[in-house]
Amino acid sequence: MYYPATAPKSGTRSENMKQTQNLVKVAAIQASFSENKKDNISKVTSWVRQAAKAGAQIILPPELFEGPYFCKQEKDDFFAWATPYQGHPTLNHFEKLAKELQVVIPVSFFERDGHCYYNSLSVIDADGSRLGLYRKSHIPDGPGYEEKFYFRPGNTGFHIWKTRYAMIGVGVCWDQWFPECARAMMLLGAEILFYPTAIGSEPENSALDTQDLWQRAMIGHAVCNVVPVVAANRVGNEGGQIFYGSSFISDHRGEKKELSRSEEGFVISEFDLLEIQKNRASFGFFRDRRPDLYSSLTQLL
Repeated sequence: MYYPATAPKSGTRSENMKQTQNLVKVAAIQASFSENKKDNISKVTSWVRQAAKAGAQIILPPELFEGPYFCKQEKDDFFAWATPYQGHPTLNHFEKLAKELQVVIPVSFFERDGHCYYNSLSVIDADGSRLGLYRKSHIPDGPGYEEKFYFRPGNTGFHIWKTRYAMIGVGVCWDQWFPECARAMMLLGAEILFYPTAIGSEPENSALDTQDLWQRAMIGHAVCNVVPVVAANRVGNEGGQIFYGSSFISDHRGEKKELSRSEEGFVISEFDLLEIQKNRASFGFFRDRRPDLYSSLTQLL
């Protein structure tokens, strides 16, 4: 069973217009993580508090921050780390934090649903409510990123989430490389795209550094959809796998703010959603789409 997004919250036309016109401040957290789950949650909690103090209203932690990135090897012991969505203690913790700080927090976690396992995410609104569940759609399989051993491909489809501050779309890590994911969320009405991630060195090819490619791919989503993009990565050396940080926020024109490859902290930006909406309309990308020509996009090669 999966838990879909809740129905959009009702509101008057004036209230909805007021939300769209608001300036929205977003942040991406970058941190290193250990095998101590309690310490990892405490670290993310601390950074969320600091980002909220700086004015952030939507705050994105990295992917699977409860522990080290365990998918670098196939080891069945790690299945014990998964927890059901209902009653999930980490989600419960961040519900309380979101309500206290009046912020939105997309929380990535390892989910068990009966005999099935997913790389999942729940968006927690500023009143502490869960808006629903998203299961990572694209699952990578390669040296150091052997996620197909652990996760089934998501069965929720893509979602957008009507939070207190903006309509947001959230993909998870490997999803960020697929333009179809970004465009699908935009067609659903997203105003900002968020991607928690865990990406770094390639164990089988030390000469391969994908940091620039990773950022360019998502900046492409920002420009081609005229939408801000927020990406949160981890840092540090986890048993020889070095995560290169470089968490960033791109505006709708591809201009970015970013953290370094090693620092822990957060990057923060503010956006005028009404102004971006006008820019998006004037570019005409959605006006000039030709869905009648795109049938090949839904066919396997």
